[in-house]
Amino acid sequence: MSSSPQHPGTAPSDLSGAVAEDLALYREKFRQRLPQSLDELHGPTEGVVELPPHVAWSGMTVYDLSKPRQRMGLYRTVLHEGLRDDLPQFLNRDLLLQMWPQLRTLVGRTVRSVWEEAFPQLAARARAAA
Repeated sequence: MSSSPQHPGTAPSDLSGAVAEDLALYREKFRQRLPQSLDELHGPTEGVVELPPHVAWSGMTVYDLSKPRQRMGLYRTVLHEGLRDDLPQFLNRDLLLQMWPQLRTLVGRTVRSVWEEAFPQLAARARAAA
């Protein structure tokens, strides 16, 4: 048979192409959400932040920025689920740069690579912290 249950009509030898195409679409989803510059990220640096349901659709919705674990969780959630307009509202440039060496280990490989490719200063922070 020349098809698989996951990809009807796709020959097994074509699966690597289908996976590559899926990965490219996944990367593009995150790339399109990026701000033009990290300077656009003017979100809060203190207080309590409540994320809207389209960002925090599962799990916590309220985060206390004075608590490092909650702050990290907020940034992880927004990086993965936030839309383009959400990023400047909920992320702060200085906090992102400060947290990136650890945060980059908590986000998916695709999110990490898209952000580090777009903003070399994030990759530089990670290298400096290593």
